[in-house]
Amino acid sequence: MADRKAVNKYYPPDWRPEKGSINKYRNSHPLRDRARKLDQGILVIRFEMPYNIWCDGCGNHVGMGVRYNAEKKKVGNYYTTPIFNFRMKCHLCENRIEMENDPQNCDYKIVKGASRKNERWEGSEGSISVDGKDEKRKLMSNAMYKLEHDIEDAETAQQVAPSLEKLERHMDVWKDDFSANKLLRDKFRKNKAVAKQQAVDDDKLKKKFSIDVSLIGESDEDKITASRVRFNKKDGIMENKRKRRFEIKSSSIFNSPDGTHSTHE
Repeated sequence: MADRKAVNKYYPPDWRPEKGSINKYRNSHPLRDRARKLDQGILVIRFEMPYNIWCDGCGNHVGMGVRYNAEKKKVGNYYTTPIFNFRMKCHLCENRIEMENDPQNCDYKIVKGASRKNERWEGSEGSISVDGKDEKRKLMSNAMYKLEHDIEDAETAQQVAPSLEKLERHMDVWKDDFSANKLLRDKFRKNKAVAKQQAVDDDKLKKKFSIDVSLIGESDEDKITASRVRFNKKDGIMENKRKRRFEIKSSSIFNSPDGTHSTHE
């Protein structure tokens, strides 16, 4: 809706160019409701929380990146850089939070309504700020500390150099995106063709034996088991039939005294 209002080019029939702009004709500001307090030097903007804070009204945590409709007004200057005050309402309670930009430290500071979440790491040599601003300030002001820091950085770089080289060799494989993508696509096409041919063979086998069950792929164990099965050959069956027929023809129709058939000499 806001985008539609910003690009609205509708002009009423009774408007004439000599009456001025469409905003002047309607007695409205181009920023519309955002400029309702412009006569007091206040402009409503979309403000994004620069760091984690605790709301003093409800005590809830407000994470970095949460956005509010804030009233922005100029309250001073740091040399030629303006200092702005941002006033907004907590989305969880009725508490009002005020913040100002801090050009001297390249940061934002809380005026009232909230407290900054203390994010520090307790190490063996004391607490260290997570954002590293204390470290940066010390490096800029103390030349000897900067020299010691550079020596430590050089030693650390030598220690991690083998790991970095290993990572670089590993990443070289994926450096050429086109070749890597082509390799994956070729592998996919090959597997797809094999799966398609396997489905065709399975359909033929099911039609041959008139079965309607899902067939699974053969394994090495299935091959070994199948190789151990022995079937009688067709020629062997026919030979047994011929022998049996010959015995019947050559035997006597009379029984021998011992109850067996006698054969002709």
